[in-house]
Amino acid sequence: MKLLSRLLLASLVALGTGCATQPPAPTVPVQAAAANRPAPLLLISIDAFRADYIDRGLTPTLAMLAQGGVHADAMRPSFPSLTFPNHYTLVTGLYPDHHGIVNNTMFDPALGKFSLGDRKAAGDGRWWNEGTPIWEDADAHGLRSATMFWPGAEADIHGRHPDYWLPYDGKVTPDQRVDQVLAWLDLPTAQRPTFLTLYFDQVDHAGHDHGPHSPEVDQALRDTDAALARLVAGLRQRGLFDRMNIIVVADHGMASVPLANSVLIEKLIPLDEVQTVSLGIVAGFNPKPGHDFAAIERTLQQPQQHMRCWDKTRIPARLHYGNNPRVPQLVCLADTGWRITTAEHLAKHAGHISIGEHGYDNADPRMGALFIAHGPAFQAGLRYPEFPNVDVYPLMTHLLGIPADRNDGDYDQVKGMLKSGD
Repeated sequence: MKLLSRLLLASLVALGTGCATQPPAPTVPVQAAAANRPAPLLLISIDAFRADYIDRGLTPTLAMLAQGGVHADAMRPSFPSLTFPNHYTLVTGLYPDHHGIVNNTMFDPALGKFSLGDRKAAGDGRWWNEGTPIWEDADAHGLRSATMFWPGAEADIHGRHPDYWLPYDGKVTPDQRVDQVLAWLDLPTAQRPTFLTLYFDQVDHAGHDHGPHSPEVDQALRDTDAALARLVAGLRQRGLFDRMNIIVVADHGMASVPLANSVLIEKLIPLDEVQTVSLGIVAGFNPKPGHDFAAIERTLQQPQQHMRCWDKTRIPARLHYGNNPRVPQLVCLADTGWRITTAEHLAKHAGHISIGEHGYDNADPRMGALFIAHGPAFQAGLRYPEFPNVDVYPLMTHLLGIPADRNDGDYDQVKGMLKSGD
């Protein structure tokens, strides 16, 4: 079945990656969902779309969805406010400490190193199998799923992939990503996915390279919104726009980080005496045999300028972090607007240091993420208070009419978004 799915997917990509300026029209009208199937659910992530970006007035399609649906003041990311941990939280309802993707860069004694750029590790299901993503839940209850790029979807988790999926390719344009989702929705009823994801990353790249207040971020907002307009037009052509539920989220926000704002960690501890698991906004260190790690911990746990450090057993409980074996023994968190790095790294990457960053304390408003929901199940014109992103998963399983797996979310916190009876 999976081989047939990939072969079909290849043909869909060929159809969906042309240069047409309009969304592809359906070959036949898409009919309403069968009576025994829930309304289709599309989860869209706009990476690093900070909650207040929508106030810039550059995203009319998002504004239309918000005005006709539910718009949260913000959605609070899980700690650390990084890409892979939060994307997996959104589809599992588990804190990173519980689903095992505890950072974009990790170390596991049995599996070795993990990083975003390591495609082999990112595709290894053993990294991801502490959580059950919603596409597995859907599949187990007879609903097909499709992911247009989503962290974890490339991995064989518990022996399963989504029914349709693509390995991440940053060269695939926003319009091509939209066209692929529309092509999946054009499949015959028996093959058509009920749960789909769509991922955009231009806003994140612009924020890292130029900072959140830059003209480049503004342009990325316009471009992404134009792709969403293409999606809406395609759904309207298929008679689906008013029949499917759409949830638009971000994984985290973005903060400005001046180039000069660097904590040089080698000035505080001897790096040759520790295993450095990660640097950046969340730095992590493990003991190295033959060295006095307790003394290093005592040094860094003293009040430091521009960062806080904890032994993993003493991380504040509100962060829900520190019990997973993949969390390093010593965790340091930069103050918002700072990074933890080394002089060697700065020299090596001169000219390519991010001046926009995330990963900070998830209570910081600059880390707040976008949340908009639109569709037949949602109230119209409702402004909703901030809530944690672990609640999105039980909301989605409710919309799909399937049992939720073990999770940290609270459906009662988000059910007020829904129309009475939904």
